[in-house]
Amino acid sequence: MRHFGHIPSVVRERLFHREPADFSAASPASTIAAALGATLYSPATRPALADDVLKQAARGVVSMVLCLEDSIDDAEVAGGEANLVRQFADLDARGAEVPLLFIRVREPEQIPDLVSRLGAAARLLTGFVLPKFTEERGTAFLEALSAAESAGGRRLFAMPVLESPELLHLETRGEALAGIARTVDKYRERVLALRLGVTDFCSGYGLRRAPDMTAYDVQIVAAVIGDVVNVLGRSDGTGFTITGPVWEYFRVQERMFKPQLRRSPFMESRADQLRTTLIEHDLDGLLREIELDRANGLLGKTCIHPSHVVPVHALSVVSHEEYSDAQDILRPERGGGGVLRSVYTNKMNEVKPHRAWAERTLLRADVFGVAREDIGFVELLTAGLPG
Repeated sequence: MRHFGHIPSVVRERLFHREPADFSAASPASTIAAALGATLYSPATRPALADDVLKQAARGVVSMVLCLEDSIDDAEVAGGEANLVRQFADLDARGAEVPLLFIRVREPEQIPDLVSRLGAAARLLTGFVLPKFTEERGTAFLEALSAAESAGGRRLFAMPVLESPELLHLETRGEALAGIARTVDKYRERVLALRLGVTDFCSGYGLRRAPDMTAYDVQIVAAVIGDVVNVLGRSDGTGFTITGPVWEYFRVQERMFKPQLRRSPFMESRADQLRTTLIEHDLDGLLREIELDRANGLLGKTCIHPSHVVPVHALSVVSHEEYSDAQDILRPERGGGGVLRSVYTNKMNEVKPHRAWAERTLLRADVFGVAREDIGFVELLTAGLPG
């Protein structure tokens, strides 16, 4: 699979200086983590789930979570599990390419049980999402994943969700983060990415952000995100990919984008341009939050509506200017450091301090591609929308 693989090759050639590369569930973990993009959640109880998965794959979705946790009623869990077994068997029988598929469970014992019940169709499963992850709960989840991986004979990844009260509350946050760090480091080869449960954080204080506000406008949430990145998102080899929080609002209709999109945010101030072109469609908050996710060290985003997928992916493409800077910083002859003027002659590139940024940018370029010099967000967004 590849990002923007659902659009015609002739269109990709027009949009990309460097096209997104292919990847799969067998790719290196670092590649998969960077490529998750907009991870679309769906309740595991949907009766036509197999059809839904293939429909979203055809629309550019590359990662999905089939949820047995908060998205369904407690009384629906057994039915949801049975439905997953049926739907995976259906997908397996069709033989079509599917996105990276994860199951969000409630309890550790569900992991080996589901892998066993899926049988041969477990080959379509990339891994599990582990809710309310703490050191104590996390160890049990990851041991269960290891057992299921050994029994099934294939690699399975974990995506812990950081959303527990211990992490939210100031007096327990440091200890909770240290425990989570110990746990995920011990099972590093199985932990693909860490996800943030911002809705649960807000719930702890009876808060809900409005559609024109981002998670970073809610100070108590922003503080948690900052501390999570500080401890678990370092670029020194100890960190993990941390994905952006869910955006709750989806009143927008995808076909309403096109009449409003006139100019390219890559060519001017992104935030200002996005607001002026898309504010009428309630996407202003989402677009600003995607930008702030990246500025704060997050990559990818939890999504609960298909209309969010294309904006997340369009804003994940590396601009030609970013790519030029990253390449220049990482040239072998720059190994000794120094300061240089950017290729676009509009900024300073300091080789040693900007090296980690450049490496991360080139990894994103591998999976999301690099836009041509005259191509910006608007063109990428409209090309990615369903026809």
